[in-house]
Amino acid sequence: MADDTVGELCPRPAAGTLQQVPIFHYHGHRLAYSQHGSGDRPIVLLHGLLLSQRMHLPLARDLAERGNRVITLDLLGHGASDRPRDMWRYSMTFFGDQVVALLDELGIPEAVVMGTSLGANTTLEVASLAPERLRGMVIEMPVLDNALLACAVAFTPLLVGLTFGEPVMRFVQRAARAIPEDRVPWAANVVLDGLRQDPGPSAAILQGLFFGRIAPHRTERRTFEAPALVIGHRRDPVHPFSDAGMLADELPHGRLLEAESIVELRFSPDRLTNEIASFLDACWAPRVQAGRRRRAAG
Repeated sequence: MADDTVGELCPRPAAGTLQQVPIFHYHGHRLAYSQHGSGDRPIVLLHGLLLSQRMHLPLARDLAERGNRVITLDLLGHGASDRPRDMWRYSMTFFGDQVVALLDELGIPEAVVMGTSLGANTTLEVASLAPERLRGMVIEMPVLDNALLACAVAFTPLLVGLTFGEPVMRFVQRAARAIPEDRVPWAANVVLDGLRQDPGPSAAILQGLFFGRIAPHRTERRTFEAPALVIGHRRDPVHPFSDAGMLADELPHGRLLEAESIVELRFSPDRLTNEIASFLDACWAPRVQAGRRRRAAG
């Protein structure tokens, strides 16, 4: 069950409904989040580019039923969070800092962080900024060295369309907002959330990401000590399996898990959800903490 008792409440503007989510303030902007479950095993779930925390709702509920405190976050410019039009406000590093700010807001000293695509790279930024706050990482479909050409091919037309075709995109926005949430399936709403947003800030997000670093350098990634489950699949050119495999090899405590496709975790979740739940159990096992103390003492 979602716990909306922490933080100021605000409407979820992505679909124009009166549904409310708790928020906290980050550098003058409001960031929206939701909580599922309770307890002392927090995990933060991070969405993909131009999507919202809604994409992880089924996984959040499933992991909460298994005894985890699950927090889903709308990064700046996404979902129900504020959406400034300034491109300089968007970068992977800033997104990572927003996750640390969320942990501070909720008084969580240490958490497992899981991200998909944009969220995967944001998770790596958390490892760079505040490794002591990470109990573990689940990195689904990272975007690294081997993805640059495919990303340029996929997202440059979208950037141009959002920037120079804003009047047309506003028409698309109005049409998407006219579709009631309760009339379409969950998966359709995940996609529609991106279309329901003002195209101007969406263009600013892409511009900010194009001009910033995509992820910590591989020399830095090799120093990340947190246990990591890296998920990839072979049929995705934007998130090539070679990036997932490379990252699993680079991380000192990384393990690679191959998925059937991008939709497996959302539509046929049993196998991957069980793998993630088992990974969380291992992260929170007492032996992990004892091992860290031994390394610190050494």
